[in-house]
Amino acid sequence: MTTRTAPVAPMEPSSIPPSRMTPADTLRAAGIGLRTRRLRSVLSALGIMIGIGAMVAVLGLSESSKSDLLSQLDRLGTNMLQVQAGSGIGLGPGTLPEESVVMAARIGPVDTVASVADVGSARIYKNDLVPEGQTGGLSVAAADPNLLSTLQGSMAHGIFLDEASPDYPVTVLGDVAAERLGISSLRTPTNVWIGGEWFTVVGIMAPLELSPDLDRSALVSLSAAETYLEDDLVPSTIYVRTDPASVDDVRNVMAATVNPENPDQVEVTRPSDALEAREAAESALTNLFLGLGAVALLVGGVGIANVMVISVLERRGEIGLRRALGATKRHISVQFLGESLLLAGIGGLGGVLLGSAVTAAYAWFQGWGVLIPMIAVVGGIVAALVIGAVAGLYPARRAARVSPTEALRTL
Repeated sequence: MTTRTAPVAPMEPSSIPPSRMTPADTLRAAGIGLRTRRLRSVLSALGIMIGIGAMVAVLGLSESSKSDLLSQLDRLGTNMLQVQAGSGIGLGPGTLPEESVVMAARIGPVDTVASVADVGSARIYKNDLVPEGQTGGLSVAAADPNLLSTLQGSMAHGIFLDEASPDYPVTVLGDVAAERLGISSLRTPTNVWIGGEWFTVVGIMAPLELSPDLDRSALVSLSAAETYLEDDLVPSTIYVRTDPASVDDVRNVMAATVNPENPDQVEVTRPSDALEAREAAESALTNLFLGLGAVALLVGGVGIANVMVISVLERRGEIGLRRALGATKRHISVQFLGESLLLAGIGGLGGVLLGSAVTAAYAWFQGWGVLIPMIAVVGGIVAALVIGAVAGLYPARRAARVSPTEALRTL
């Protein structure tokens, strides 16, 4: 007895479930090319990493430097004016009158005034055996006892003139002056040769950020300068602290106040402006380095596009096999686009880590606080992904257009 089996009706095309790829499938498929060609993948991601790392480092260093500058300005203040004898047109070198310090103090918003008088005839040496011409670029100046507090400076070693006896031959060295004279501490009594007299070093100042010229000076009291060095001293520089709200007003009247007869021979500046000018110069360099980082990022994107195009040509057989097994053009396109995004994402993440490490290391070396803006971190990763997407569009579309039958012939 023969048993007949009913024929199985073929499935309608509409009843066949469409092929689908989950995000996990896409990620797994995209990682195949990276794992099988590791060296090529690393070199391709390296271009993106260098570009993103450069941009993150530049932005991080710029913000760290700016933060340090702002902290300096907050600590030192922007309300200090520096008054010096300038040069009038056709008048030769100018001088400040003897009563200029008193006149400056009479301006209403002025809080404190301190002056420095150059002792031009005196030179400072390590000892009396040093030839006269070997001055080391150092100078001698007579200073008011409140100079350090007016400049908001500090002492690295010892005491300032306000704590020492003004009538004795004692001196306070600037940071650079002490270094050039070979004096690093005051644990033992130290003397220096100034203007043919021995002076005892009672203090070494820390670097003065608002008046770096004093770092190369040896300061003595006015009375000591008149007693041991020379009698005729006139102020060469006046430092004025004012009400912060009245800095511009005081600046406008200062020249005519301290030297009514020749106000054009008075130069009034604000030392904090030099710090702000330095920040402006660094901002210009920041923009330049950002441009170089963008170029490196663009080169990295071109490298990824090149690698992906070569990958499509090398994997034609794989593409044809996947198409024969049911993968659609969209699946192939998404696979290669995902591979490009994954490659760029790895490079972007590595670039953010590299840029952050460079910023932290350089900021630590400079003594700055580390400040990496969040926009640099997020923007770096987003920029890498955008570059990866743009670089992978053409290779992905080219892979999707590969004919399955022609591709299978390459197997």
